[in-house]
Amino acid sequence: MSNTSITALESALQYKFQNHQLLIEALTHRSCKKSYNNERLEFLGDAVLDLLVGEYLFKKFPLAQEGELSKLRACIVNEKGFMKIAQSIDLGDHILISQSEENNKGRHKASILSNAFEALIGAIYLESHLQCVQKIVNRLLEMNYARIDLDSLFMDYKTALQEITQARFGQIPVYTLIAESGPDHKKSFEISLSIDGKIYAQAKGNSKKDAQQKCAKIALEQLERNL
Repeated sequence: MSNTSITALESALQYKFQNHQLLIEALTHRSCKKSYNNERLEFLGDAVLDLLVGEYLFKKFPLAQEGELSKLRACIVNEKGFMKIAQSIDLGDHILISQSEENNKGRHKASILSNAFEALIGAIYLESHLQCVQKIVNRLLEMNYARIDLDSLFMDYKTALQEITQARFGQIPVYTLIAESGPDHKKSFEISLSIDGKIYAQAKGNSKKDAQQKCAKIALEQLERNL
């Protein structure tokens, strides 16, 4: 990893690493077949991010109930949410991957970007302190989520899926109501999602919109795995 690459990433993070070897480990994908990779740091970073995103939302929405806070966190703390943040700091440019993974467009894969971001946060946590990581995470959240609420976060899944399907298939997803059950005050809706006549997802939700968003998320993950 070149000094130029390290400097560019540090500038994007607004953080200077004390231990460059720890940074290199955080960016090393297992495909490199080295004696180290970023999986352990990814494990640590996942736990740190779960806590810090939760605290960020807890303070930002003092009137929100536990259920809404959990849904908001789930919309951010996931592969697609972390990929979005990783892309905002051009993390894909700095990840160390094998040539075969490079040929397979690994730098753009949601799983690799998301895992590297978690590992990066784990590395920063190890060599600094929680307050330092919190400052970085909060700034990245503000930068990537100018508006944080259930409607805007959920909309990301449907919008992102529609953009991909239009580019890849020249079509938009079709959402079909399969079943509706439960009393009026506690309805459950089951929706299927199809693209070009093929069913990609099926999900239940407490509203049609909720079920559609769950379908879009499932379909997105499936399409990204098949890149």
